[in-house]
Amino acid sequence: MTMPASTRRKGMTRKQKRLAVIAGLAVVVGIAAALVLTALRDQIVFFYSPSDVISREVAAGQPIRLGGLVKEGTWTREGQNNTFAITDGGMDISAVYVGILPDLFREGQGVVAEGSMNADGSFTATNVLAKHDENYVPKEVVDALKAQGEWRPEATSQ
Repeated sequence: MTMPASTRRKGMTRKQKRLAVIAGLAVVVGIAAALVLTALRDQIVFFYSPSDVISREVAAGQPIRLGGLVKEGTWTREGQNNTFAITDGGMDISAVYVGILPDLFREGQGVVAEGSMNADGSFTATNVLAKHDENYVPKEVVDALKAQGEWRPEATSQ
């Protein structure tokens, strides 16, 4: 038995349309959130030690903060061109910075350099942050040095 054409419903009810719009928006928001979290996954932690950079294979050109100690005997300066190595006791990364370094910058001291990795594994710094007082070493550097077994608390009071 067929229903008369006048009693058959065409399309969706208002409630069904509203639910379809809500479901569609939920899918769009979910996809957007997944894309943002995927894109920011490695940028949430923006500080890397040299060991982290090597183990995570940080892509060339990706902006990061590289922190550690300025390795003894590696700092050379020719005009405003500065080259030095940043170490966490386990790994070293060669860094280049063009500009005037902070007054507190010296070998054996804590440093955080902002910049990006190069394809050859070196680091080009755009900004260099040095310790701010005699006993300061960034917490992340202390943690990295402790993990490598290189932390010497007698050198600083932290």
